[in-house]
Amino acid sequence: MAQLPYHYGVKLRVFPSNEQKRLIKLNSDASRYIYNEMNGMNRELFALHQVKTPIKLVQTRIETLKQRLKHPAINISNIHGWLNDRALDSDMKANAIKNYRTAWKNFRKVHRAGTPVFHKKRTEQKYQTSNHYASKIEIPNMFNGSVRLLDDKHIQLSKLGRLRFKGMPAKLIARKAEIRIGTTTISMDATGRYYVSLQLASDQPFVNSETSQSDSAIGIDLNTDNFLTDSSANVIANPRFYRSIKGKLAKAQRTLSRRATRAKKAHRSLRESKNYQKQRQRVATIQRKVANRRKNFLHLVSTALIKNHDLVVAEELRSKNLLRNHALAMNIADVGWRMLLGMLAYKADLYKRQFVTVDPRNTTQTCSDCGFIMGTEPTQKLTLADRQWTCPRCTAYHIRDHNAAKNILAKGLVTLTDQ
Repeated sequence: MAQLPYHYGVKLRVFPSNEQKRLIKLNSDASRYIYNEMNGMNRELFALHQVKTPIKLVQTRIETLKQRLKHPAINISNIHGWLNDRALDSDMKANAIKNYRTAWKNFRKVHRAGTPVFHKKRTEQKYQTSNHYASKIEIPNMFNGSVRLLDDKHIQLSKLGRLRFKGMPAKLIARKAEIRIGTTTISMDATGRYYVSLQLASDQPFVNSETSQSDSAIGIDLNTDNFLTDSSANVIANPRFYRSIKGKLAKAQRTLSRRATRAKKAHRSLRESKNYQKQRQRVATIQRKVANRRKNFLHLVSTALIKNHDLVVAEELRSKNLLRNHALAMNIADVGWRMLLGMLAYKADLYKRQFVTVDPRNTTQTCSDCGFIMGTEPTQKLTLADRQWTCPRCTAYHIRDHNAAKNILAKGLVTLTDQ
C-alpha cells in the first residue's frame, strides 16, 4: 500500500447481525486491553527504573518486562488466555500493538499530544484489521483480498464474514478492479451505528484534477461573525449548527441527568439501566446529526475552494488556544476551523493544488493598500467591534474581514516566493 502513489479513504455504514455485533465488541475489548497492557508495562518499567538501589528482584522484573515488550502479541496472550480465543482477529492484535508504538513515535516527534494514556471503556467500539493478498494473486484488487467486496452491496471481513453495506461512491465501484484495500477499521458510534472505514490505494489518481483547473489564488479569513470571507469579497454565512439545536439538546441532557440520578439512587448500573441507555442514545443522536451537518457543510466549502483555485491561503489557527477564551469558546467550537483546515490540506494533495497557512499576526490590523499597521502611534488597535475602518495614512476604506483576507493572500504569495 505504501509504495502506491495515490491513496483514498472511504467510510461505509454496515449492518451486522447479532452474532457479528458480539464479535465486534469482543475484538474491540481485546484491542483496548492489549493497548492498555502495553501501556501498563511501560509505566511499570519507568517506575522501576527510578529505583536506584540495585535490588535483584527489581532487576529481574525489569528484564521480564523488557522481554514481554519485545514480543507483546505472544507474551500478553500467554498470560491472559482469553486472548487466544479463535473469534479474535490476529491482525487486530498486531494493529493494537502498532498503534501503541505509533503513539510513542508521535510523542517523541511532536511532544504536544503527551505520552500514551489508558483507553477507557466507552459506549463506542473500534478495532483495526489488515488486508492480505495471497502471493499467487497477479493483480490485487478489491475482490481478492482477505478484506474484499463480494458485490456492490456486500463486503467480506476476517472473522465477521459477510456484511451488507451502503455508502460506497459510484466512482470507486466503477474502478474496483484496479484499487487495493489496506488497513480496515470496524467501529460503532454512540448511537449504535456500525461502520467500516477502508484505506484504499491505486496506481491511478482517484480524482481528475485537470477538468476544473483555474489559474487563480485566493486568501480566506475565518471568523465567527460570518464563517468565511475571501480575498474576492465573497462571504459565506455562519450556519451555527450547534446553536440551532442548543435548546433541544439541553432539554434532552437534563432528562439524561435525572435518569442517571434515579438509577444511582436505586443502586442500578448505568450500563444496565434501560431508561438511561434509551435517553443516552437520544442525546447521542442529536449530537451526531449536528456533527454530520457541520461535516457536510465543511466538505462542500473545502471542495469548492480547492477545485476552483490553484492556490488557497488560510491563517494558521490554534483552536486549542482560542478555546481558552470562554466568551467565544462555543462559537469557535461550532464553526470547526481545524476540521476545515485539515480538509483543505488533504484535498489540495488529492486535486494537485497548493494550500498554504500563514501566521495570522496583524492580518486584521494592516492596511492591504499601504501596509500601515493599526496600533502604532498615534492610532489604537482595532477591536472585534470594529467591522469597518479607514486607514489613517492612505484613507482607504476597509471592510475588516475582506481586508484581512487580502493580507492573508499577500503573505501566502510571499511565503511561496521565499521557498
